[in-house]
Amino acid sequence: MNPHLSQLHPYPFEKLATLKQGITPPTDKAHIALSIGEPKHTTPHFIQEALLQHLHGLTQYPTTKGLPELRQAIADWTCRRFGIPVGGVDAETQVLPVNGTREALFSLAQAVVDPVDKPVVIMPNPFYQIYEGAALLAGAELYYLNTTEENGYLPDFDSVPEAIWQRCQLIFICSPGNPTGTVLSPAEHLKLLALAEKYDFVIASDECYTELYDDEANPPQGLLQSAYQAGNTDFKRCVIFQSLSKRSNAPGLRSGFVAGDAEVLKQYFKYRTYHGCPMPVPTQHASIAAWNDEEHVKHNRQLYREKFSAFIDILQDVCEISRPPASFYIWLKTPIDDAEFAKQLFAQQNITVLPGSYLSRDSGGINPGANHVRIALVAPIEECVEAAQRIKTFINSLS
Repeated sequence: MNPHLSQLHPYPFEKLATLKQGITPPTDKAHIALSIGEPKHTTPHFIQEALLQHLHGLTQYPTTKGLPELRQAIADWTCRRFGIPVGGVDAETQVLPVNGTREALFSLAQAVVDPVDKPVVIMPNPFYQIYEGAALLAGAELYYLNTTEENGYLPDFDSVPEAIWQRCQLIFICSPGNPTGTVLSPAEHLKLLALAEKYDFVIASDECYTELYDDEANPPQGLLQSAYQAGNTDFKRCVIFQSLSKRSNAPGLRSGFVAGDAEVLKQYFKYRTYHGCPMPVPTQHASIAAWNDEEHVKHNRQLYREKFSAFIDILQDVCEISRPPASFYIWLKTPIDDAEFAKQLFAQQNITVLPGSYLSRDSGGINPGANHVRIALVAPIEECVEAAQRIKTFINSLS
């Protein structure tokens, strides 16, 4: 067996199930799940229809590169969304469809990392656990960038020793962040782009939450957008990951894309031809429809804004709670140990949230996720309001 398998940590939800084991929550309260970032809004009807109308495509083997129409729809959307001139993203060489960002984030590391050269992979801490597993199984050493309240829950690139940058082959960034919802600024992108040029590593920018933002006039900046504005029009060393799961409420479609540096994607495409992961043809047609429409995304954002407003309004007088600029998460500070908070909340109020320490690793003498819980406002607004009221009761009981 691959010896690196023994280095993998239990997945956060596996640890959460263990935490809840043996607890019988109150039966007079319906369970409310706020732990998993799985959108519960309805998948738009036109996306479902596009899928159904192309079921005859099941008779075809899909290609790894995907339909030209899909790659063009993705390239056009990327240019529109991130202020890149038409044609600035080449659908032929700078776009690949993938079966969701999870699959792509993992497989990119396997293609990029050279395990012979004592490689380092850098990632934020807390983080989406796929980054860690991908790096470990690629044979890399991990370097965690703690994102804490003190640094605005953002990675501090200046804190990384030069010896680490010299060995870095890949850095994962997540903006808007999971679990914090914080957004990297153009200046922070530029700093990272300069480091990548100096030390020759690939930037993997997980941007699957960019379309869920609070201020309609101020959408989060993307990495390719920053690169293009800085004159890096070939997106050297830059790869972004996008998904329809959050944007279009279609997590079951398993559809996303990677885009960026043509040389990186050329080698990644070669890897994918052996990896065996082409997107089914009906899914591709549904994806084309989704990327070509923005009205459903605007409506989706409004639903989340309403939930954030209602949820925070109920809780703001009993705890320190803030509205993130993007994503659908509340990164809530807890008055007691985060795992104990989640355990007692489930036992008393039948609500499931995710302990922040389950999303982090001890680094630099701390666990930056400790004394936080991640709350995913994915349930309908009525459930979110009910959850906020129960959490308020629970917090009041602690004092």
